Amino acid sequence: MIQYLLPIHIIAGSVALIAAFLALLVAKGKKIHILAGRAYFLGMVVIFLTAIPMSIIKNNIFLFFIAIFSFYMAFSGIRFARNRRGIASFLDWFAVALMILSGISMWVLAVDLFLGNDSRYITLIVYGSIAIFLGYTDFKAYKNKSATGKGRIARHLTNMMAGTIAVITAVLVTNINIEPAWIWWILPTVIIAPAIVWWNRRVLGGNN
Repeated sequence: MIQYLLPIHIIAGSVALIAAFLALLVAKGKKIHILAGRAYFLGMVVIFLTAIPMSIIKNNIFLFFIAIFSFYMAFSGIRFARNRRGIASFLDWFAVALMILSGISMWVLAVDLFLGNDSRYITLIVYGSIAIFLGYTDFKAYKNKSATGKGRIARHLTNMMAGTIAVITAVLVTNINIEPAWIWWILPTVIIAPAIVWWNRRVLGGNN
């Protein structure tokens, strides 16, 4: 089954990555930006639907959690783009709970990998921390109904960019071998995360 799923997974990743860069380059709110965002989300859906069965077939719980993390970013990102009232649905609450639970599970798995001298525990500590932080931040935004106006745009930007980091990371990890392997898993986050913070401050500060 993997030989059929993997090409689809790769194509979807390429579509998501191209669409993400296109959405970043064009003016926000324009038709091209909206269409690029939809293409990105559809790409992430296909990535998720192919990654989950492949991780199960390979008995790779590490990739299973990474797939959930990546999909949540895209899902919540597009939800914030569309939900102008900032009122969470049952699906939003469920997704947030799943994200936080996945983050905690990553920490638990990180302990097991650490004890087994597997360097991937570093990746899981970082991704687990991000999952819990972003999940909790989204939870507060829904609970306080603060995901409106500039706050909504900031949440949309943060989560869509976090999902893009996951796609870039997957491309690097798959195509470039480097030791220790965890470097490629962490490097895109280290480089791009400060840009997300800066952009959020710019949006929330009203400097458009």
